[in-house]
Amino acid sequence: MTKFYIASSLSNRKMVSQISSHLKNQGWHHTYDWTLNAQPTTIEELRTIGKGEFEAVKASDIVIAVLPGGKGTHIEIGIAMASSIPVIIYSETPKVFELENLSSFYLVEGVTCFTGNQDELLEFVKR
Repeated sequence: MTKFYIASSLSNRKMVSQISSHLKNQGWHHTYDWTLNAQPTTIEELRTIGKGEFEAVKASDIVIAVLPGGKGTHIEIGIAMASSIPVIIYSETPKVFELENLSSFYLVEGVTCFTGNQDELLEFVKR
């Protein structure tokens, strides 16, 4: 069973849930679904979420980063890279992967950039 984590922003909550549902229906295991979290109201709640996300990234076989990301997205990508976990960075449009917008870390071994629609992403991830 492939274990996965999806990094993104709250603005992509619906897409993240759809991707997660599809992969879980294929027998994959989502290590942590942050879309189910309520808005934290205390520092301790936020700390607990951060710890859960950190451990979930490290427990994954693959990390999918849906752009545009939130405050923690690139940190989660970094955790995966430092843990030698493959990363797929996904954008519906290629603009983020053009030279003037591109992060050098997107070009590091173990990181794959992908542009397309959600169905194309799912097919790519399953390969």
